[in-house]
Amino acid sequence: MTYSDNASTVTWFTLSGFDEMMGHRATFFSLTLLCYCAIILVNVALILTIVLDENLHEPMYIFLCNLCISGLFGTTGFYPKFLFDLLSHLQVISYAGCLIQTFVIYSSSCADVVILAVMAYDRYVAICTPLEYHSVMTKQRVTVLVYYPWLSIFCLFSVGIVITSRLRLCGSHIEKLYCTNWSFVKLSCSSITANNIILYIGILFYVAHIILIVCSYAYLSRSCLNSIEDKGKFMQTCMPHLLSLINVAVALLFDVLYSRYGSADTSQNFQNFMAVQFFVIPPILNPLIYGLKLKQIRKRILSFCISSTRKKKSLM
Repeated sequence: MTYSDNASTVTWFTLSGFDEMMGHRATFFSLTLLCYCAIILVNVALILTIVLDENLHEPMYIFLCNLCISGLFGTTGFYPKFLFDLLSHLQVISYAGCLIQTFVIYSSSCADVVILAVMAYDRYVAICTPLEYHSVMTKQRVTVLVYYPWLSIFCLFSVGIVITSRLRLCGSHIEKLYCTNWSFVKLSCSSITANNIILYIGILFYVAHIILIVCSYAYLSRSCLNSIEDKGKFMQTCMPHLLSLINVAVALLFDVLYSRYGSADTSQNFQNFMAVQFFVIPPILNPLIYGLKLKQIRKRILSFCISSTRKKKSLM
């Protein structure tokens, strides 16, 4: 790096979150690889189930497929680099790589919430106005709702990444396992006002969609109390959405709060757990919640497993 006026042109960052892990790198590598394979397996299985079964080509399942794609996208920004670092003697990342990782991780995490908001809107229309569902959820509208999370998030975070890339940095030491926007802010020796503005816009965008989800489900739960049939629909299709929302929101909230207010006196292992829990819990639990709870998907997966078992027995 080159220095001028107490600032520096940083080309590489050092990740210090690995310091206490390297003594057990083989164990962490094995567990991480197993976790990543499990994430890929459950998400790809759900995506293929929806894509290959024409009976599941409905808005609810298409949005669910979008949620799984978001999970795969976000974990791809973390796991390959993390696994590589566990095998390396030096845990470093390039400046451009750090920006890309920040963009992928944050855009995926916020896309999860926006997709869940879209799913809440779909359930609201399906349960509250069932006779008008197909006239409201047309192919064109579903297409817009599929692309809306990605376009809105990419536009917002692209601006944030451009602003972050203009910061003058006075260090290259990141005290985490991966890069975040907060990593750049902490190392900055120039004004971060623009970054804070984008951060608050992002928070408002995020909170607005959570409020939309909460209001939708509050109205749905109140409406469904009057009908046993609607109550059954709510429990079957809306409960997985609520569980996924709690899953994503809690994991993201822990990560944001700890990044901002975490104590330096906390053990490195606990800091690492807080840093990676968002890449472990939601990507695995979301497809499992839907795969086990939604009847059509559960039946399709079970029938596929049974037919595969019968084919193996016939070949033997």
